[in-house]
Amino acid sequence: MKKNKALALAVFCLFTSGLVLAKLPPPTDAQKATAEEAKVKAAEVAKKEAELLAKYQDLAASRYIQEQKAKGVTVKPTPIAVAVPPAPAAVPPAPAAAPAKK
Repeated sequence: MKKNKALALAVFCLFTSGLVLAKLPPPTDAQKATAEEAKVKAAEVAKKEAELLAKYQDLAASRYIQEQKAKGVTVKPTPIAVAVPPAPAAVPPAPAAAPAKK
């Protein structure tokens, strides 16, 4: 009984493996354009959401600072530096040739 189930499973896997390895046809120009539009729209939405997030974070921080001022506590916000991409690695100069011994 167990051998029959194992054999049936092996035959099933053998026949369905071809479906798994099948390639999809390349996208048409219309599909490419639609995908590009969706990508642009998603980028715009992400930008708007990031701006709103920054706005509300600033609002929360200013409210916190005002509450602390009312209590008599001075709060100095930590300045956040803009991330600068790392500079490309400089190529080390070639070592100078040692003077020839006579």
